[in-house]
Amino acid sequence: MVKVIVDGIPVDVPNGSSVLQACEAAGKEIPRFCYHEKLSVAGNCRMCMVEITGSRKPLVSSCSQPVMNGMQVLTDTEMVRAARRSTMELLLINHPLDCPICDQGGECDLQDQAVGYGRECSRFRDEKRAVTDKYLGPLVRTVMTRCIQCTRCIRFMNEIAGTAELGGINRGTNLEITPFLEEGINTELSGNLIDVCPVGALTAKPTAFRYRSWELKNTDSIDVMDSVGTNITLQVRGSEVLRILPRQNDDVNESWLADKGRFSLDGLKRRRLDRPWIKKEGKLVETSWDEVIQVVSQKLKSTKKERIGVIAGDLCDAESMFALKNLMNDLGVSNLDCRQDGAYYDTSYRGHYVFNSTIAGIEQADALLMIGAFPRQEAPVLNARIRKRWLSLTEQFPIAFIGELIDDPTYKIENLGEDPTLIDSLLRNELAFNEILNNAKRPMIIIGHGALVREDAKLIFEKTLALTHKIGAVTENWNGFNVLHHAAARVAGLDMEFYPKSDSQDARSMVTGGTDLLWLLDADEIDLSKLAADCFVIYQGHHGDQSAKRADIILPGAAYTEKSGTYVNTEGRIQQGNRAILPPGNAREDWKIISEIAQSMNIDLPYSNLYELRTCLAQSYPVFKEKGVVRNQMCSSINISEKNIEKQSFRAIISDYFLTNSISRASLTMHECSKTRGANSSAKAAE
Repeated sequence: MVKVIVDGIPVDVPNGSSVLQACEAAGKEIPRFCYHEKLSVAGNCRMCMVEITGSRKPLVSSCSQPVMNGMQVLTDTEMVRAARRSTMELLLINHPLDCPICDQGGECDLQDQAVGYGRECSRFRDEKRAVTDKYLGPLVRTVMTRCIQCTRCIRFMNEIAGTAELGGINRGTNLEITPFLEEGINTELSGNLIDVCPVGALTAKPTAFRYRSWELKNTDSIDVMDSVGTNITLQVRGSEVLRILPRQNDDVNESWLADKGRFSLDGLKRRRLDRPWIKKEGKLVETSWDEVIQVVSQKLKSTKKERIGVIAGDLCDAESMFALKNLMNDLGVSNLDCRQDGAYYDTSYRGHYVFNSTIAGIEQADALLMIGAFPRQEAPVLNARIRKRWLSLTEQFPIAFIGELIDDPTYKIENLGEDPTLIDSLLRNELAFNEILNNAKRPMIIIGHGALVREDAKLIFEKTLALTHKIGAVTENWNGFNVLHHAAARVAGLDMEFYPKSDSQDARSMVTGGTDLLWLLDADEIDLSKLAADCFVIYQGHHGDQSAKRADIILPGAAYTEKSGTYVNTEGRIQQGNRAILPPGNAREDWKIISEIAQSMNIDLPYSNLYELRTCLAQSYPVFKEKGVVRNQMCSSINISEKNIEKQSFRAIISDYFLTNSISRASLTMHECSKTRGANSSAKAAE
């Protein structure tokens, strides 16, 4: 630690800290534009100037100046104030006076600091500079005349997104930030450019001119578009979610949010199920809750328990799955499955199906092998953490990949190939990458669903786990075996044993003639084409998507923004989201629908409110007692089968990043992104 004296206040800060960080530790607010705590230091706005006693320079930029023991810093002298006023005046010379129509108004750093350091009127009498707006795709709107050249956007694209598509042209007053190609930017994290921009140069295109920041009410929640469990804030006006922003959580998502989680919110309003429906004479007709609950109860009573199946979807909260499991247990139904894709998991240990190294733990690893995992598409925020680790080492983080490369990686990899038998070669120490894995102190292996949805998934899992133990990746202080999920509901379902036992049917068997009654809880990513025509389908969900078309009964549920729910991310972290708005029309929270059906069947579920349900959930499955915490999970070695791995190549499970669930498929914004990305990919292929 280094002792620094800031305006007479002694503070201790870690060695290597900047003067700006020392000032903040002392409780002093330092104005800045170019500095961002998650980006590299540029030191080009000169707004954070401070005075250091005894320095050869009268003023230094606090963001780029490292601390030294005994350093004395002055943050509010007349010289410092004059320098900041001069900097502000220069920044405002060419800045347009359009705050009343700027979407950044009310949360603009330039506005805030102009109050403290700006002049009453401008002394500039010449013509202001005007800059042509740039095209960055369907998500980010540009007004480049407002740009103050802080270069945060350039550094974000280079360092975090990993697609260096922005840069500066010209110099001095003619400097412009611009994309290299006028075809939009190719990243799943583009919305974060809006967050890092300190002015109104970059704003959200889909919601332009629709709200003011002070009109919005904030509610903390969890993103369900992937398995990362990104902490988000839902911003609401009236009964509509108008904006979704990331909440900082350094253990999970740092300050970032993927585009699908940020911009698919318009899908929350379209194709919604807002009233119960029942099929009569081959057509779905509107009905009442009393009638639909009565029909469901009678069907459950009259159908043999071994012919009833239940499938939970990828967006479900833990409470709704638990309530439905309780109801089915009371009925004696054991055909339950939370795996629409039929993925294989070894559930004998929790460490066999979670991301054991943790997301933050990626920064401690020194080698990485990915098997059938495609993090850029499946978990963009986690992918950014891998890139962060790759950039942080003097000798770059060695990464090897087995599978189909569907998009350019954002870091350097060694592509071993698509052949799954390469796992056998690694077990036999036949590849050059074996030396890297064997010499690594904290190696990581990530196995994805490209490997777990195959017919030979069990064998691939066993050999991957054996390889993890062979290279010493599982120790008392480090567990390098990781399963990368793509569904927000998957780990919670596995934790509460929402899957078939040995004598029960899995999802595939249920839809190929194994059931007479099939209950789909938000399950929209399953192929029902082989379902028997006389199978009675109950669909409980919030969107009229693929499965609702086949339903005999529709129970309108609540989307994740309309209910308080518990979600478990890919690393096994239990997190809770809160309700921001009410469900539309006559839709209800899912666990309440299930509870009413149980009551109509004279089944007494041991809870009548959400608190009691969560208490019962934690009692039944103790893992749900610890919220926001990840424990080191045990991974046991497994005897490997003598069978051979099939030579069929690993294939990506996501064909279109923007259209993976019922909410994103209902979003016009996501369809526009999909169209734009597809057009750009086709153009590149033609070249």
